[in-house]
Order: sequence, then C-alpha cells, then structure tokens
Amino acid sequence: MDSTQTSHWIRHGRRQFLHLAAGAVAATQLDMPNSAWGQAASMKSQSVPVEGEIPPLTGAIAWINTPPLTPADLRGKIVLVEFWTYTCINWRRSHAYIRTWAERYSPHGLVVLGVHTPEFPFEHEVGNVQRAVNAMKITYPVAVDSEYAIWKAFDNNYWPAFYFVDAQGRIRYHQFGEGAYEQSEMVIQRLLTEAGSSGFGHGLTPVDGQGFEAAADWGDLQSPENYLGYERAQNFASIDGAVPDKSHNYSVPSRLSLNQWALSGDWTMEQGLSRPNTAGGKIVNRFHARDLHLVMGSSDPSKPIRLRVTIGGAAPKADHGLDIDADGWGTVQEPRLYQLVRQSRAITDRTFEIQFAEPGSRAYCFTFG
Repeated sequence: MDSTQTSHWIRHGRRQFLHLAAGAVAATQLDMPNSAWGQAASMKSQSVPVEGEIPPLTGAIAWINTPPLTPADLRGKIVLVEFWTYTCINWRRSHAYIRTWAERYSPHGLVVLGVHTPEFPFEHEVGNVQRAVNAMKITYPVAVDSEYAIWKAFDNNYWPAFYFVDAQGRIRYHQFGEGAYEQSEMVIQRLLTEAGSSGFGHGLTPVDGQGFEAAADWGDLQSPENYLGYERAQNFASIDGAVPDKSHNYSVPSRLSLNQWALSGDWTMEQGLSRPNTAGGKIVNRFHARDLHLVMGSSDPSKPIRLRVTIGGAAPKADHGLDIDADGWGTVQEPRLYQLVRQSRAITDRTFEIQFAEPGSRAYCFTFG
C-alpha cells in the first residue's frame, strides 16, 4: 500500500471516529446545557488564541460562486473555512448552522469558504459538486479540492472540519465534526468585534434543521456507518461471505443480528461499492436508528432505476425517508446521499430491505441518524 492509499485509510478511519464520537459529544451537551452555554458565553471575555496562519488556497481544480481566492483576497474579513464532502451526513447536519451564520454575519464581514474534498470517486467530478451546490442552494465560495491540495495545506483529517480565521489571516479556532455550535458562533462574534464590526447583536442564532439537516437522534442511534465495498465492509453476513470482484449469487441468512447486513441475488462486490448484476437484487440491513441513508447512484446518471424499500417486510408508510414514498417506491439516479428511512414511531431494532428493479445501481455506504 503506497503513501496515498495509507493517507486515504487514515482519513476514513478518523471520519468514522467522528461519526461515532459525535453522539457522545451531543449527549454531553444535552446533559449539561448550563456548562455548554457557559463555555460559549466565556468567548465574550476570554481571548481566542492564535493557532497559525491560513495556508495558501492553491491547487483547487475549480472554484464555484467565485473566482479563485487567495489569503490576501480575504485579508480584513473573518473567514470560516469549511471542509466538506456532499455525501457526508455529518456535514449535512452541520450545514444548517453554517448557512444560517453566512446569512446573518456576511453583511458584517464574515466570509464562509467551502472546501469540497471528496470521499468517493464520483465526488471528484466538478459537475457532481456543482449539482450538489445548486441543489442545496449554496451561494458562498466553494473550492473544488479534488486533489486534496488545500486539505493537505491545512493538515486536515476530518469531514466536516471548520477553521475560524481572523481579519489578519490567523487561524484562531477550529472545530472537528458536529457539535460545539454555541462556542463556534461566539468565536465568529468575537472575531467580528475584534475587526471593528458591530450591529449584528450577540444572541445566538436559532437553527432548526429539517430533512437531511435535522439533528441526529443520538439517544437512539445504535448503528454506525458501514461501507459496501469488500475492503471496508463490516458485519457482512451473506452466506459464504464476500467474493471480491466477481459475480456471485448471494443469499441472506435466516436471521440477522443488529448491524449485520447481507446481499441477495447476483451481485459484484468491488473495492468501494457493491452492484447488482440482474433485476431484483436486494440489500438487507438490521439497524437501530431513526434515520437510514444510503450513498448510491446509477451507472448511467441520466437513467433512473426504480427501487422499493420495506421495513420489517412491510411498506414504510409514515416511516419513509425523503427519497421514497409511503409505499416504499423511489428511484436512484445521480450519485448522492439518499434518505430512505425516517421513523416516526418508537425506535427499536428493525430490518431494512431495498430491492432494485433492474441492474445498474451502485451502493457505497450506509449512514444513520
């Protein structure tokens, strides 16, 4: 394994750590609201230390919503540098805050700079990033960092990651992963005040994320993200196990334990993904969470592929996600994050099943919330 591959594995391992740790962080904040608010309020009176200088912003393969930017272009502004990738549910849930802060504080000197650094191969493509920016109505500048140049310049290892830069180009604060929103907003206010800006008020901005952006139900989240490529798949339970890079007729065992998953039908498991070779291919997953998402796409993004989801063998009805209807029907087309389940009832262990009406889909990763 070369150094590039090693770095790739390190990054993904750390992302998974954030995914699992975020629940603990959120739970700590919920259990100790006075402490969290006290830490945020202390930002008004305490100094915010200097962590370093903003590095060069060179190496992006494209820029969206702006010409290429340099640190010199941003001097005099307060800059929130946001590392993201558009299929990351952890970033999607934090985006409600970033968008709200951009709307409130941009007139007072804040610049949000998104750095899109990809996880999956299709996220390297500028067209897919542009589609995501349009779909999410992102209007602030975005650097398409498909070669990891800016990521490496910041020595970053996380999705999402946020770096707060003062008017002199100095990094003064950072936040890795979801959470600490009160502290982060107080830092923005403090840096704007240091720069001589005023008139924005000092109350915290109310944020109510909807859809993908809704906060996870951390108290009932017992399923971690899981990848469907053979090299990183965990708890794969199909009889005979994974057969790498070959067409194989998989079957589902009679019983799945929590967080086990399996394939049914003729599939090929590749590095990074699994794909059905015939109509009727199924994925089954035993999970415990309010939300279930699947990163997937069609091999031909212009051609939608029909699919159906069931929960416990029945139509999801009120528990359907944004991308299917109450009877469980939907389509997969462009490569992105699809929300397939959002439960409205008490959360227990449930069996999710998705069946594809024809071959051509690509399934990459389960995430939960």
